[in-house]
Amino acid sequence: MTALKNDRFLRALLKQPVDVTPVWMMRQAGRYLPEYRASRAKAGDFMSLMMNPEFACEVTLQPLDRYPQLDAAILFSDILTIPHAMGQGLYFETGEGPRFRKVISSAADIDALPIPDPEQDLGYVMDAVRTIKSALNGRVPLIGFSGSPWTLATYMVEGGSSKDFRKIKAMLYDQPEAMHALLDKLAQSVTAYLNGQIRAGAQAVQIFDTWGGNLSSAAYQTFSLAYMQKIVDGLIREQDGRKIPVILFTKNGGLWLESMAATGADALGLDWSCDIGEARRRVGNQVALQGNMDPTVLYAKPAAIRAEVARILESYGSGSGHVFNLGHGITPEVDPAHAGAFLEAVHELSAQYHG
Repeated sequence: MTALKNDRFLRALLKQPVDVTPVWMMRQAGRYLPEYRASRAKAGDFMSLMMNPEFACEVTLQPLDRYPQLDAAILFSDILTIPHAMGQGLYFETGEGPRFRKVISSAADIDALPIPDPEQDLGYVMDAVRTIKSALNGRVPLIGFSGSPWTLATYMVEGGSSKDFRKIKAMLYDQPEAMHALLDKLAQSVTAYLNGQIRAGAQAVQIFDTWGGNLSSAAYQTFSLAYMQKIVDGLIREQDGRKIPVILFTKNGGLWLESMAATGADALGLDWSCDIGEARRRVGNQVALQGNMDPTVLYAKPAAIRAEVARILESYGSGSGHVFNLGHGITPEVDPAHAGAFLEAVHELSAQYHG
């Protein structure tokens, strides 16, 4: 087992002492980087880029090569790999985002869904994890991830992105048994998928619950959080003698931090609508916190970016348990130099909070 040269990300997730606040960016390997755009052009399209382990490794490492301040790498993949492996036929329309050739609309459709085998049906992802882990050679930890069952179900029932979630919410209220059957299959699939990534070399995992915040409070507990709880309960939590931290991230989930912290996850991701100091007062003894700068701050000048970093660090306060991140993914139009200014500011300004 290769020793980690920089493990402050993992130590912060476990609330162990660190020298500076660790930082990474959701969607850090992405379209804002010219080198990523070049790799994508070489691959031909997004699916070809994502499903080729060598390309996936290449783009995972690009932000680390550009920004030495990054304290973690995140697997380059997509949250919709599981539905694709279930036979839903994922494709991407230019300017429209992800679409599925098959849409879930009945209990019979749900009954017909297989639970994918990570090595057989999602082997390209496991190969990517192994390739990236080898190429990192202990430089920083590698984060694996999956979409949450509710978020995956949303895409599968809607057929792609949605503004009003009309189809899936109608199914939730009209056919709750069918919805539970779909979410249960997805929870089993996500658990197996993340455990596959951990066995392949991922050193922390994150569950992206992108659409959980669109539910009512009661529906969130029943149809989103309950299934993330099943996943947390089923995950490998130690591998190669090291703990494997688990991060839950529900976008617009600030109402439910106490319930999320009670799952046994090690850390909660926060979007920018939630004050991190207030979140720490509510749940900070139970979990680490990850976040939570508004990604659009990166459109501002470096001095303004630095000021916002300082504000968030001050709000969190002294001690470990904070992984600095954006409150959602970095957007394609961001100037890479602004991302660099953000990362530099986190390390430079956070040292005073760790003594």
